[in-house]
Amino acid sequence: MYDFLAGLRVIDLTTIVLGPYATQILGDFGADVIKVEPPAGDVLRHVEPARHPGMGAPYLNSNRNKRAIAIDLKSDGGRAAMLRLLAGADVFVHNLRPGPAARLGLTYEALKQVNPRLIYCVTVGFGEGGPYADRPAYDDVIQAMGGLAQLNADGAGNPRFLPTVACDKIGALMAAQVMLAAVARQQRTGEGCYIGAPMFEGLVSYLMVEHLAGNTFRPAMGTMGYDRLLTPYRRPFETADGHLAVLPYTTEQWTRFLTAAGRPEVAGEERVRNPAERSRHIGELYAILAEAMRTRTTADWIATLTELDIPHAPVQSLDDVFHDPHLAAVGMFEELEHPTEGPVVSVRAPYEVRDADQAPDRLAPRLGEHTRQVLAEAGLDPAEIDALVDSGAVRQA
Repeated sequence: MYDFLAGLRVIDLTTIVLGPYATQILGDFGADVIKVEPPAGDVLRHVEPARHPGMGAPYLNSNRNKRAIAIDLKSDGGRAAMLRLLAGADVFVHNLRPGPAARLGLTYEALKQVNPRLIYCVTVGFGEGGPYADRPAYDDVIQAMGGLAQLNADGAGNPRFLPTVACDKIGALMAAQVMLAAVARQQRTGEGCYIGAPMFEGLVSYLMVEHLAGNTFRPAMGTMGYDRLLTPYRRPFETADGHLAVLPYTTEQWTRFLTAAGRPEVAGEERVRNPAERSRHIGELYAILAEAMRTRTTADWIATLTELDIPHAPVQSLDDVFHDPHLAAVGMFEELEHPTEGPVVSVRAPYEVRDADQAPDRLAPRLGEHTRQVLAEAGLDPAEIDALVDSGAVRQA
């Protein structure tokens, strides 16, 4: 945990992955993130494997550097307690669609009256300005609707989901990014703002960097889709005894590869020497690359490509990644002792920071672990907190 956002208080009323992963990033940077859950907890808590109920692995991996409070927002006491928290917060993040947010009194317009400097961030499926605003959405829905599943189609053209919650995590990175920008403005001007960080728009923004392609121009100059990524030859290449990812990219790299592969006559052609021509003929060049790769073993190619300084990599399984020597050297996976879950492995924040204070990470909290502590900090006295606990409006672990 770094000290960049020390003193910033974030109230996190999000569930599953998008919002929690975004606020975990803020927590990694030193923000005081208060995770607000219903009495039954974030549903992600129950996704196994788990050593104890409500503390599943995906939850542990997306909720570090937070404190946890459980509130029944459908109760009068719970809503009042929530407003006390928000009155002293810098950032509020939720994943409620417009209807539920309005019924709970947690709209931007209502909270501006409570805290004019509040940054209000909504992380839902679709932005409020379009016809899909009220639709429920999870990662699979957005992968399908945003074009990702079709881009990942199999050889027969059948769309496939990526085996990761890509849209949740893309959305989380974008939400964290815009919240950090809003915090910079807040600290400069003292003013709050509304932020919408919807998954659908986030994925489209992400994909269209390269895939808008010919549709970038008016009139369109060709179809949509980046040719280099769509050629069927773009894949880990088969060697004499396995597979290897290889990516000659510059003119110099292509020339060195083709010469080493015994195709020097191709290396001198315009489709290699000219970057624009290379882009037009990339499928043909990948086909030549694929043919050449089959002639040698993986180890032989790794030695050659390393010597030629051409980007390449073995195809690793998740287990290989976990034991990768580079990741071991940089301490990517940390073995820690969780207060209730015992020995656990944590994936650290991926940044390299120097000349900044750093403290040990706070591991993911139990449901309602900090309810009394956080409410006391918000100004409630012990009798008020006891009454809320007794009524079921809040829950203390």
